[in-house]
Amino acid sequence: MSLLVTGTIGIDTVHTPTGKAEKVLGGSCAYFAAASSFHSPVRVVGAVGGDWPEDHRKVFSSFPNICLKGLEERKDSRTFAWGGRYFENMNERETLFTELGVLEEPPPQVPEEYRDSKYIFLANTHPEVQLELLSHFPDRKLAVADTMDLWINIAHDELLKLFRELDGIVINDQEAEQLTEISNAISAARKIIEMGPSFVVVKKGEHGAILVHENGVATMPAYPSDLQQVIDPTGAGDSFAGGMMGYLASKDAADFRSIQTSLAWGTVTASFTLESFGLDGLLNTTRDEIQNRMKVFQSAARIGE
Repeated sequence: MSLLVTGTIGIDTVHTPTGKAEKVLGGSCAYFAAASSFHSPVRVVGAVGGDWPEDHRKVFSSFPNICLKGLEERKDSRTFAWGGRYFENMNERETLFTELGVLEEPPPQVPEEYRDSKYIFLANTHPEVQLELLSHFPDRKLAVADTMDLWINIAHDELLKLFRELDGIVINDQEAEQLTEISNAISAARKIIEMGPSFVVVKKGEHGAILVHENGVATMPAYPSDLQQVIDPTGAGDSFAGGMMGYLASKDAADFRSIQTSLAWGTVTASFTLESFGLDGLLNTTRDEIQNRMKVFQSAARIGE
C-alpha cells in the first residue's frame, strides 16, 4: 500500500563522543524514507537548495524503494542545514547552528501521481505545513505526524488544529509532558487522544516506547544496548517512525495489534541508524539483516510472531 512522507531534508554536521561527521545527508524526511524503504515503497515530498550535494542524491538512490519525484531542487535557494553536539550519555545534545534555507519558503508541491497515497507520515516540520499537505489526501487510510518542542511553544494552536485531522501522533516523553503538563507518559498520551488522534506513540529513548490506543495500551522495550554500539543517535526517532509506518503500509493494516507489532519493526530498524553517522548504518544493511535482528529482539523481548 502506498506510503508518503514529507519533512526536512538537510545537510547535517554532527559531533559525538565517538567522532565527527561533516555535511552528511540528514533531516527527518531522509531518515524516515531510508528506514521505511526496507518494508514498503515510499514517496518523498520535500525541497532542497542548489547547494544540495550530488552525493546526497546518490545516497537516496541507493535505497531502491524510495521515489523522489516529489523532491524539489530549488537552484537559487539553500538547503536546510543543522549542526549538533552530543554529550557522553548520548541522550543530551546541544544545537550548534540551524540554517532554515528552503524551510522559510513555500512548501513543496505534491505530484498528482502521489495523491492516491493511503499511508501518510508528516515528519517534523511546522504544523501549518503538515496540515496543508494532509489536505491533498482526503481518501487516506492512516495519517500520522511527528512534532517537537519548538512547535508546542510557538505554534500551539496550529498544532491542536492538526491533531484533530490525524489518526496518530509520534512524540517523545518530554514533549508529551510539555504539551499536556502531565508527567506520566500514559496519562499524557490519553490526554493527547482527547485532542483528536486515535493513538499516540510515546518515545522514551533507551527505555523503549509506549503505545496508547483507543483499544488498549502496549509497551515496547528498546533494542538491547549490549547488542549494539551507539555511534550517532541523530535520526533514530525518524528511523523508528519509518520502520513503524513502513510495516503498517506493507500489511495494509492500522488496527491496535498491527500498530503494536510495528513498534518492534521500528525499534529494530532504528537500531541500525544508531551504529553509524548519518544514513550509513541503514545504507550498509539489508532486509535480511533487519529480519535476523528482529528474531534476536523477539527472543530478548519475548515478542511473539
